Amino acid sequence: MADGTTQAAPGTGTAWLGLHGARVLVLGVGGIGAECARGYLDAGAAVTAVDRDRDRLDALEPGPDGTKPHTIAADLTEEGAGAAVVARAVETMGGLDVLLHCVGINDRRPVLDFTEAEWERILRTNLFTAFGAAQAAGRHMVGAGGGRIVFLSSVSGHLAHQKHGPYAASKGGMNQMMRVMAAEWARHGVTVNAIAPGYVETPLTAAYLEQPGVREDLVRLVPAGRLGTPAEVVGPILFLSSPHAAFMTGHVMYVDGGRTLV
Repeated sequence: MADGTTQAAPGTGTAWLGLHGARVLVLGVGGIGAECARGYLDAGAAVTAVDRDRDRLDALEPGPDGTKPHTIAADLTEEGAGAAVVARAVETMGGLDVLLHCVGINDRRPVLDFTEAEWERILRTNLFTAFGAAQAAGRHMVGAGGGRIVFLSSVSGHLAHQKHGPYAASKGGMNQMMRVMAAEWARHGVTVNAIAPGYVETPLTAAYLEQPGVREDLVRLVPAGRLGTPAEVVGPILFLSSPHAAFMTGHVMYVDGGRTLV
């Protein structure tokens, strides 16, 4: 895929994406990441999935031909972990064409309630892991002549949602880091983009959405009149991972039912 010559597998609904044979590393499979891992497999890609929860990795669904992703259980917040899993993925798959970063946590409290350690924990999980893995992947892709890096960001990187202080800071930082990486690596054929979902029902949001009135309040903020699903985020991510997005870099793509319009 690095040279743009990857061929689509005939007879599959995602064949047009041209991801057949692509080597993909998915970081974080707690919700949207798991759906994306399956989406890449459906498109004929080889997938390595990373998560600190072995049960999540074991629960990943196989592709249509029964192929399951390679899996690595690792805590990406540890120093050097991002570079280590990229190196293992390259060794396992014989290279790396796509990196998808879906690692993230949130803690909904007012800014005044956070300690520095609690603030740092969220930034280390959401932003530092993205830097470590993307830097390692970018180094490999620059040397290989191209590749795709996609970050799972959030509308909170743009909107000032109350009780989202460290989460918003991590996603805003991710968006700007993405742009700098995109500018530095574009001449090497490496594209770097972000997908920013709105309110999506995932394991990260499940407990929050069960609180009285929360779901109804959020739906009222979305022009589409509903919350999103992880499956609805997969298509845009696969597109940004594909050869069709070769001239798109440095973009934040909002998948939010119109939330950022109002």
